[in-house]
Amino acid sequence: MVKLSVIVPFRNVRPYAPDALRSLQVNSADFEKGEIEFVLVDDSSTDGTSDLLDRAEKEIPHAVVVRRGRQGGVAAARNSGLDAACGEFLTFLDGDDWAAPGHYRRLLAAAESLGCDFVRTDHVSCTGRRRTLVRAPHGLRGTVLDPRDAILPAHRTTSVDYAYAWAGVYHRRLLESGVLRFDDGLHTAEDRPWIWRLHREASSFAVVGLTGVFYRRGVADSLTRIGDERQLDFIRAYDLLVEETSRDRDAAALLPKAVRTYCAVVHHHLTGDRFEPRLTRTLRARCAEALRRLPDDLVREALDSMDAGRSARLRRLRRRPVLSPGPRAEPTAPGTAAATAATSTTAATSGEDAR
Repeated sequence: MVKLSVIVPFRNVRPYAPDALRSLQVNSADFEKGEIEFVLVDDSSTDGTSDLLDRAEKEIPHAVVVRRGRQGGVAAARNSGLDAACGEFLTFLDGDDWAAPGHYRRLLAAAESLGCDFVRTDHVSCTGRRRTLVRAPHGLRGTVLDPRDAILPAHRTTSVDYAYAWAGVYHRRLLESGVLRFDDGLHTAEDRPWIWRLHREASSFAVVGLTGVFYRRGVADSLTRIGDERQLDFIRAYDLLVEETSRDRDAAALLPKAVRTYCAVVHHHLTGDRFEPRLTRTLRARCAEALRRLPDDLVREALDSMDAGRSARLRRLRRRPVLSPGPRAEPTAPGTAAATAATSTTAATSGEDAR
């Protein structure tokens, strides 16, 4: 069996893909034949990225290209990579980011020595020429722990707010149990229900101080910078997060964190300026509906814990009249999300948004 699979989705990242591919080629030199594979997923690129991947498959040892017939977004592309991967351990990289020399050898060594379900790492955030170390929000390093214990407290940034899939490595048993897969159809925030699922359902994890992934921010055509309708998928993602958490055996303890994070990320999107006026009205209406779907007591508790400005804005939004501006999201089925949460015992684009 291959020791490590690195899954890299690409979609129209022609200016940045060469950095990612060069970093994989450098890392390949640390491995013998059959120890590592680079699963390069082309999510129906139309800008010449596909030609780069054709060349990479020939030039980079252990590289294989998986081609998707139609665009599905990063969640679907990662799932296609997972379907093709053979590794005992699996990790991710985005096609517009890159890895430091020797990173994957060190990452594999950490996973093998700790022997847990998954290991999380730090990373380096890159904006232009500026480099910033971003630490996984968990203080104890190099120790195997219960991942459920890293979800709380509700009012602080915790491990579930650090949702970057590429900041870690995951044992194959998580793939075989279904925990490692992403929700097809989500075009943004696909990593939010995923990271909560990982922490609720895996048995063990650890955090190590590796900083080998360089995360490129401010890419002009990145989905997080484009204010089109796909950005509204964060509402579906957080609805799913709340729904699944409401069925958990510890729902009474975990739901306050899930609801507070949802409220915080709603405020984050409302205060951005990415959307054109029509879509801004749709955003506000759907966010108001989302807040009304959540359990009243947990929303009040979440808003009481926030600063006055955020709290007041979200309270006003929750009271606004119901409107129907533009196409609507999928309706919440009876017994799911807020309906299930309401009968229980009872941000983010980054950890800062979820506080």
